[in-house]
Amino acid sequence: AQKVEHSLRVSAYDHAQKLDISWHESKMTGDIAAVLNDDINQLEKFLNNGINQIIQVVVSTISIGIIFFYISPLIASIAILPVPIIFFVSFFFQKRLSPIYKSVRDKAGLINSSIVNNLLGIQTIKSFMTYAFESDRVKTLSNDYQNENLKAISINSAFNPIIRMGVLAGFLGTILIGSTMALNGTLAVGAYSVLVFLTQRFLWPFTSLSILVDDFERSMASCKRIFDLMDSEIKIKDTNEPKEMKDLKGDIEFKSMSFNYPSGELLFENFTATIPFGSSIGIVGDTGSGKTTIAKLLLRLYDPINGSINISGCNVKDIPINRLREKIGIVSQETFLFNASIKENISYGMKGVKEEDIVKAANDSHSIEFINSLKDGFNTMVGERGQKLSGGQKQRLAIARAIIRNPDILIFDEATSSVDNKTEQSIQQSFLKLKENRTIVIIAHRLSTIRNCDNILVIRNSNISEKGTHDELIDQGGFYSQLWNIQTGEKLK
Repeated sequence: AQKVEHSLRVSAYDHAQKLDISWHESKMTGDIAAVLNDDINQLEKFLNNGINQIIQVVVSTISIGIIFFYISPLIASIAILPVPIIFFVSFFFQKRLSPIYKSVRDKAGLINSSIVNNLLGIQTIKSFMTYAFESDRVKTLSNDYQNENLKAISINSAFNPIIRMGVLAGFLGTILIGSTMALNGTLAVGAYSVLVFLTQRFLWPFTSLSILVDDFERSMASCKRIFDLMDSEIKIKDTNEPKEMKDLKGDIEFKSMSFNYPSGELLFENFTATIPFGSSIGIVGDTGSGKTTIAKLLLRLYDPINGSINISGCNVKDIPINRLREKIGIVSQETFLFNASIKENISYGMKGVKEEDIVKAANDSHSIEFINSLKDGFNTMVGERGQKLSGGQKQRLAIARAIIRNPDILIFDEATSSVDNKTEQSIQQSFLKLKENRTIVIIAHRLSTIRNCDNILVIRNSNISEKGTHDELIDQGGFYSQLWNIQTGEKLK
């Protein structure tokens, strides 16, 4: 049971983390955690106890049944008569319990999701003083879970007495007929005593059948959720014949690309653009215009529905995913740090990293100043999701984490949105150094971040409406120029 539980949990988790980002976005994190933890534990409980009970019932039924028929076929037939009825009743109750336990596990997942989300958002709950609101919501979900469990318990509590009545009927039949045969001399008194004892040993294990069926249905409900997860298709995966590429030091080309999210309208249609290798490209535009989506498409977190994205003349679909993402470093707008030390967060997932490389990445990201001011320096624990650090500090560590991998393509998605102006200026200087022998893509709302880029793409309505250097776009007097005037305070509306 322990080996199955371990193997299943590891396999299910491994599959879950490889599933497409669109699958994760459509699921609740707490529900996934409930499947990987609670549901697998429920299955382990059945394997621990239920399988043992099944083996006992089967072995005792067969071995005692043989002795029964050897001593007295008539009494054996009477004793066995309730068994088919017991199995029929078990099958009937099992069919009724199955959908209820599926609902029980689903509602357990909802409770888990609500609690996990509330704990993640505890600062918001405290800030808005919504303790009562969230408590009522958890209470409602808990009541729903309790009511479903009560339905199952009610059915199971009716099931157990019926089983015991069947066992009692077989036992009484053995006593009445056996005693009559013993009095008539057709059955030896010693044999009769043995049969009475064997009847109890033969039928009594069936009284645990209700518990067995209950555990079985609970585990089957959990199994369905586990295998539903494991049967989910991984859509974004390597082709049958991926092209091994040493590096991604080449132009990035978007060729007539079209894309939409599974539940959304068309975002890009016949989108075409070229990003030369070794250049720095800034991308700006309206909220929802698809700037961050470009980064996701480059990383193959999503695939375009039409057209292609090529790097060094090779379609990204033909590049092994591990090689593609290994050579593309990204700093997302929503920084995530692990509950580990600063050193471990910077070198996350890397083996044999040299100390000087970690320090260099910290210097290039302008993290070294605040790291040195901390009591434990690089060994400082950042807390869950990096909550012990400020937003700007977390972003700088995320930049260091991307830099240390020495990628051929670096993507900064609002990477300086949480830093102060002085730090932003320092990071911009780092960008100029990082340009050497790699392509840099900077997605930003704050135009000062991309002012010194070699080229700037302005995306509106999911297409490139303007492009050029900062000075060229200012001279054009278009949308970019309007944004610049607003951000510099020259034009307020």
